[in-house]
Amino acid sequence: MKFKRYTDVDEFQGAVLDVLLENEVENNLPVSILVDCSRENSKNWLMSTVTDDNDNILLVAICTKPFNIMLIDVGASGSVAGASGSAGDAQDIQSAVLFLADELKHIGFAPPGVIAKAELAQMFSKAYCGDEINSKHHMSMIIMKLDKLSDYKKAPGYCRVLCTEDLNFTPFWERDFSIECKIPVFDVGEYKNRIQTRLGRNIHYIWVDEVPVAQAVWGRTTPNSAAVSWVFTPPEHRGKGYATSVVAELSRSILKSGKTSCCLFADAANPVSTKIYRSIGYYDVCTVDEIKFDIP
Repeated sequence: MKFKRYTDVDEFQGAVLDVLLENEVENNLPVSILVDCSRENSKNWLMSTVTDDNDNILLVAICTKPFNIMLIDVGASGSVAGASGSAGDAQDIQSAVLFLADELKHIGFAPPGVIAKAELAQMFSKAYCGDEINSKHHMSMIIMKLDKLSDYKKAPGYCRVLCTEDLNFTPFWERDFSIECKIPVFDVGEYKNRIQTRLGRNIHYIWVDEVPVAQAVWGRTTPNSAAVSWVFTPPEHRGKGYATSVVAELSRSILKSGKTSCCLFADAANPVSTKIYRSIGYYDVCTVDEIKFDIP
C-alpha cells in the first residue's frame, strides 16, 4: 500500500473528486470542501490517499483542523467490514485503515477526531487510539436526502430571508446550535461576521410568527445538491412546527434553483428532528459516526 499526502488542493481535487462524486450526497462534506471552500488556510490541511499496489484509491482522508478527519472508503466495492461486498474488499479497507493510522503517527499529524460511515469511523478510532477512546465523545448522525418535497402542514407565520436586524439575535442562535451539537464554539462576534456575509444572498431563511422563531441556512454546495444547515429553533418556540416549515421552504428554494436534491445531517439520537425531516420528504442515505479522540 501507498500513502500520499497532497499539498496542493487542486491537485488533490483532480485525484479524488470524480471518485467522491459517485456518492455525491453521502460525500457532500468532503466534496463541498474541495469545490466550494477557501484555500487560504489549506497549508494546514491534511489531504491524503491510501492506494493499493496498483494505484487504486482505497481511502481518502481530509482534515481541516480544528475539525475532525473525514474518511471515505472508495475501494472496489466501497464496502467496509460488515457491509455488502466481498471479504477481500473489506479486508483491503481494514488494512488501509491500519496503514493510514500508522502513517499519521509517523508524520506526526494528530487529528482531533474522526467522522466517517459508522463502521469505518469505529475501525479507524480503534486503529489510531486503541481502547483508550472516551465513549462520551461519540455521536451518530444520519445523512438524509430529499429529491421531492412532500405536502406538509405549515406552521403559523411566514418565511423570509435574513435582514440586517436579524444580526441582533442570529449569532446567539448559532452559538447555541454549536453548543447543542457539540461542535467548535466561537465568540459571538465571529458568528456575527459569518452571518453578515449571507445578507442579500437568499440563503438564510427565518420563520416569523409575530417574532422570529426558527431558522435554516443553505450551507454546503456540491455540483448537484446543497446542504441544509444551522437549523435552529429557540427552546421556548419548539414543538410548534416552525423548524419543519422553515426547512421545507429552504428545501423548496434549493430545488427551484436547479439542484436535483437537498441533504442534511440529522442527529440519530434525536427522533424529533429525524421525524420532522422525513415528514417533508427526506430519507436516510447512511449513518456516520463522529468520534472525538479524548485520550486520557
